[in-house]
Amino acid sequence: MTTSGSSRREKKFLELWELGKSFGDQVVVEQFSLTMAKGEFVSIIGHSGCGKSTVLAMVAGLTPSDAGGIILESREVTEPGPDRGVVFQSPCLFPWMTAQENVLLSVEAKHPRLGSRARREMANDCLRLVGLEDALDVRPAELSAGMRQRVGLARAFALSPKLMLLDEPFGMLDSLTRLELQDILHDLLDREGLTALMVTHDVDEALYLSDRIVMMTSGPAAYVGEVLTVPFARPRDRHAVLGDSGYYALRERLLGFLEEQAAPAGGGEETSVSLPVTRMAGVVVAR
Repeated sequence: MTTSGSSRREKKFLELWELGKSFGDQVVVEQFSLTMAKGEFVSIIGHSGCGKSTVLAMVAGLTPSDAGGIILESREVTEPGPDRGVVFQSPCLFPWMTAQENVLLSVEAKHPRLGSRARREMANDCLRLVGLEDALDVRPAELSAGMRQRVGLARAFALSPKLMLLDEPFGMLDSLTRLELQDILHDLLDREGLTALMVTHDVDEALYLSDRIVMMTSGPAAYVGEVLTVPFARPRDRHAVLGDSGYYALRERLLGFLEEQAAPAGGGEETSVSLPVTRMAGVVVAR
């Protein structure tokens, strides 16, 4: 296996220091600490209810932390801001607006002094990056789920954010569409050198996209149980990654950790895999 460039590890870009969050008497997350370098992609994985999305919401400034702190490029995070682009499982598009108009919201927030023509061109460029140059004037109801998520990605990229925050962005899509959008996200992030923090249930998605994977213990009072380094070089080719013998050892480590964690009370969504069952059957049976 080839190790990723050391430049991704040279400078502290995002620092999460002993974050804690409770809802009422229930402690959801405690002492969550993580440091990320600029240009790094980190995934958070764990059983449902372990506080993954809560951590992401705190970094986004949507939920205040009860303890600890968040520093993004030497500035404390206390509220939402255009320096962070957020993509949710559902893209939350305004249904009465076209794809272009939805992306224009981000362009106008980031570049309020630009003329209307320049803003439209910038929105169109963002939609072109995700393959929607022929759907500029189409409203969300006329788009497939995958196309709507592309608009959501384009809207986040239009902010030119310092940090991308992705909360299970492909969780509602079919397997083929998910793989396609993973490749689009991978190419966009690598091209722009952006930093990204993603929450996912999908082991294979985390391994393909991430430089490191944070494995959280099961809640309540969840914390960082282990951090796995993914040593594949960038840019990545999916077939080359899957053909690397080290891939399956990493996958086994992830699945092993998750199996060691008790599922949340009342059951939770199982951690998923995105590769064909036949491809992975040997690994699963071997466990």
